Amino acid sequence: MRADAQRNYDRLLEEARQAFVVHGTDVALEDIARHAGVGIGTLYRHFPDRSALMNAVFVRELDALAARAQELLEQEEPLPALLAWLKAVAVHASAYRGLSARILADSDGQLLQCKTRLHDAGHTLLTRAQAAGEVRPDVAMSDLLKLTSGIITIAEQNLEDRGTYGRLMDLAVRGIVTSGGT
Repeated sequence: MRADAQRNYDRLLEEARQAFVVHGTDVALEDIARHAGVGIGTLYRHFPDRSALMNAVFVRELDALAARAQELLEQEEPLPALLAWLKAVAVHASAYRGLSARILADSDGQLLQCKTRLHDAGHTLLTRAQAAGEVRPDVAMSDLLKLTSGIITIAEQNLEDRGTYGRLMDLAVRGIVTSGGT
């Protein structure tokens, strides 16, 4: 990629990230392009649609969640590590109003990179907790991510009740742990 095209690409990603934080994932793409100092055509040359832009923004950031999963594998007991990682996922997603709902509702696979990256990052934590007998063997990472996403979406709709996420996640955890877990 030419240097000027790379600068435009990087500016678009940074402006999109900021816009998603401030305005949510439904922000107008024209606004992102304008704030990046490029035309809408430049945005579409790099990102053919909103999902492509979201994948580019969030896949970069998911590297941090993958690194956190690796740290937790080395530092924590299996169940607390899994729960700490799910909380990190929730904190990340809640910074971008609407991200969880959009990923959850992605029926055509346009956000597949995000889903795959999240699944891969958490899978080892889950299998370790299952091997320790702390999480039911029938629990799948895809189910945990859907559950977490649903809880985040509900919490985003109840901003006046700051405890929503914690209470609902506590209820969910009781459903996934074995009798030997917490």
